[in-house]
Amino acid sequence: MKNKVFLTRTLHGFALKELKKRYQVEVHSGKIPIPQTKLRSKIKEADGLICFPYDKISKETIDLAKNLKVISTYSVGFDHIDVSYAKKKKIRVGYTPEVLTDATADLAFTLLLDVLRRVSEGDRIIRGGKWKVIYGAHDYVGVDLQGKTLGILGLGRIGKTLAKRAKAFDMKIIYHNRNRISKSKEKTLGTKYVSFEKLITQSDVISIHVPHTKETNHLFNMKVFRKMKKSAFLINTARGKIVNEKELAVALKKNIIAGAGLDVFEEEPMNPKNPLMKLQNVALAPHIGSSTKETRAKMAQITVKNLNLGMNGKKPIYSVGY
Repeated sequence: MKNKVFLTRTLHGFALKELKKRYQVEVHSGKIPIPQTKLRSKIKEADGLICFPYDKISKETIDLAKNLKVISTYSVGFDHIDVSYAKKKKIRVGYTPEVLTDATADLAFTLLLDVLRRVSEGDRIIRGGKWKVIYGAHDYVGVDLQGKTLGILGLGRIGKTLAKRAKAFDMKIIYHNRNRISKSKEKTLGTKYVSFEKLITQSDVISIHVPHTKETNHLFNMKVFRKMKKSAFLINTARGKIVNEKELAVALKKNIIAGAGLDVFEEEPMNPKNPLMKLQNVALAPHIGSSTKETRAKMAQITVKNLNLGMNGKKPIYSVGY
């Protein structure tokens, strides 16, 4: 009898084919994210689970699993899983970092370019039939990147890769991290370590690259926005809940800061009534940081490998907890 593997959403054809060779596979095909009632029903008999970043795998859900050996998430984040409880229950947890580093750094830099040069805003002007005259000397001006200070919060894999992109555009780069990197790495990247206070007060652009934790929840709020330069921009491709969206909307509307580029939100998909929708000085992307053909295929490969290793009682390639 083959072990049972449940997927909360479908994966690439090659990944499903590989899974079906080894396991009895069931894929959820209904509402996304999967309703908790269905997830809890299916996890009871599953030996392996493949989930996505919006699937909440709580202590209560894990408790229902009788045979679960491994949870393999198709994501770099794992804050949707109660990892400490999974560890306690001797359930392996695998995730997919590293492969999406370039894609996410590219998107962060895309949003940076977009919002500083007002590209999406211009697209809306043209599509809305509002481009009536050729712009003059002072009309519809953006901001140069050269010589501007980029502040990177979280100089991990993605933060370091973003620094390389920014260096090529002759930006000055400062960063804040839990742990300072070596001086030789700082020199190679052309970065300078500063306190969080200096990061928010000195940066022309701040890009967020930290996980969502109790400490980083609503880290960017009105208190922080008021300390930022009035000409500063905020870029977030990390997690939506790191930024207090309501206060960000007010800060953008009142020109407390100049603009923002966002790929992640407190509620996803985004609520049409979100006040950010009505603002012109913000570029919005629908959580597509890792969304390239190449990256998504690599993520699927790793998700399957992590699952296979966990099913055999081995540590996933990328493992958290047990």
